[in-house]
Amino acid sequence: MTDTLKPDLWRKTWRLVLWGGAGALLLLPLVAMQFTTEVAWTGSDFAVFGAMLLCALGAFELAVRLSGHWAYRAAAGLAILTGFALVWVSLAVGIIGAEDNPANLIFAAVLGVGLIGTLIVRFQARRMVWVLMSMALVQGVGAVIALSDGYPATILTAMFGVSWLVSAGLFHKAANATEKAS
Repeated sequence: MTDTLKPDLWRKTWRLVLWGGAGALLLLPLVAMQFTTEVAWTGSDFAVFGAMLLCALGAFELAVRLSGHWAYRAAAGLAILTGFALVWVSLAVGIIGAEDNPANLIFAAVLGVGLIGTLIVRFQARRMVWVLMSMALVQGVGAVIALSDGYPATILTAMFGVSWLVSAGLFHKAANATEKAS
């Protein structure tokens, strides 16, 4: 197996699957609203979710263009998916108590560290390892805050932290492969 993905495969199949899947995911609540009153999205709900999907897939498109190495793409994809899930859960139900608990803002800091760190290191795989490890650390601080607020540090918080660390490991693998190729 090669370390790079064929561009034709990406362009023709995966892009269609990703963007088509995002469109279907955006329409899913609309369909559900036709059959149940338990799903009651407003126009702003659709706009926020659509913007989240657009940002996530746009970021992944950028990652795909930055490196053809599978580990870099997987690392970026996992980090983007984890960030997407973190925002979605925080907006929907909250991680610490309800979604309106101000302690949930610590998880916005996780994403801030990731965004600012990524821009500072200019998407370089070797340095992205440190960005993702920093995100895992801030995620852990969020768990400590949850415990000190009297909320259990849920398995969800641990899962986010592990995802950041796995992504860091994949960036490490991509960096090593790039150095060997040089």
